[in-house]
Amino acid sequence: QVQLVESGGGLVQAGGSLRLSCAASGRTFSRYYMGWFRQAPGKEREFVATIRWSGGSTGYADSVKGRFTISRDEAKNTGYLQMNSLKPEDTAVYYCAAGGRNYYVPRTAGPYDLWGQGTQVTVSS
Repeated sequence: QVQLVESGGGLVQAGGSLRLSCAASGRTFSRYYMGWFRQAPGKEREFVATIRWSGGSTGYADSVKGRFTISRDEAKNTGYLQMNSLKPEDTAVYYCAAGGRNYYVPRTAGPYDLWGQGTQVTVSS
């Protein structure tokens, strides 16, 4: 059984940076893809970024492109989301997710089978 645990959230001023981590315990998921989603109060969960675990192909939401970078450390079985130039509208609970079905770099929640518990990111103006 694979479990995902996020860390790295917190409070930061606008323009600042945070790095989120998503550690996977259990068996490796080298055939999987990993993604980050976020949910702000009163809003639906939305896609942020995704990465193919093997090969490293990535995809980003337009709202974070150029500011956020998704990466992974295969040896540590951990994924990351580096968030720079943060804006108040980035405030949300961020969730990492992983899946192993026949998708490449999926941008919707459906293909993801495993989800972390979420970590709060708050950006003050």
